[in-house]
Amino acid sequence: MPPLAVALVLVAAVLHAGWNVLLKTSGDPLRTAVRLQAIGAAVLVPFGFVAWLAKGSPALDPAGVGLALVSGVLEAAYFVFLSAAYGRGDLSLVYPLARGSAPLLSIVVGLGFLGERLSGPAMVGVASLLTGIMLVARPWRAVRVAGRHHRGAIGFALLTGAMIAAYSTVDRLGVRLMEPWLYGALLAVFATTMLTTVVALGRRTGIIATRPAPIHPTPLWRDGVAGVISLSAYLLILFAYALAPLAAVAPLRESGIVLAAAWGALRLGEATGRRQAGARIAAAALVVLGAVLLAVFD
Repeated sequence: MPPLAVALVLVAAVLHAGWNVLLKTSGDPLRTAVRLQAIGAAVLVPFGFVAWLAKGSPALDPAGVGLALVSGVLEAAYFVFLSAAYGRGDLSLVYPLARGSAPLLSIVVGLGFLGERLSGPAMVGVASLLTGIMLVARPWRAVRVAGRHHRGAIGFALLTGAMIAAYSTVDRLGVRLMEPWLYGALLAVFATTMLTTVVALGRRTGIIATRPAPIHPTPLWRDGVAGVISLSAYLLILFAYALAPLAAVAPLRESGIVLAAAWGALRLGEATGRRQAGARIAAAALVVLGAVLLAVFD
């Protein structure tokens, strides 16, 4: 994997963990997701438009535009599921489960349906990844102790992971047909439009529950910062996809799990005592170890 691609993915992982913390700590995660996506697109898309003009306004590849549209639909679903998970569970539970399950799903598809094979160290990475996810999520404990509320968080987190695996595959194809910055600009427009439409219609019809207005709503500037961080992180990933295979980029980008698990357990008070906090962080570290092994040896 080229060093530049590694650097892009690691920076994106840090940024990704940061905006997830901002999303989780907002009063209404889904409403915040719409705002941050819209503000981020409003700030970053004009730069893509200027770059397109500077390149002489090249024709847009219809297949690339179609892939960006499909990815926009999948990303809208991703935000809906992620917000639902954050509304039901801890950051240090939801984030590692959602982000960790995505590369695992890609591996299952590759081994089970595409006839791919993994080396010995890569198989160890799969085992480490799965073990870390299970230790962080502890679905058996959620089912036995926490009741339906916690089980809902696990289910929505897994749906989030499925969306990540799906749109990552689409985006890897998209950056083969278009420059990453141009594909990213189109994707931002489509994802913002889809998400805004889905949330508005969903809450109007009652399909998506309307939450009471928070007592202390997050300020607009905070959502703007989260939006710029979110789209900047994804642009870095798109550039990495143009340099390296999906099988290497997708697992490595989950290194942000350690940051989110540590922040949720230690700073947001989501762990009862140092022992539980240490267990969550250690489990998240196993997830990252598995991701690194897959990126290096796959």
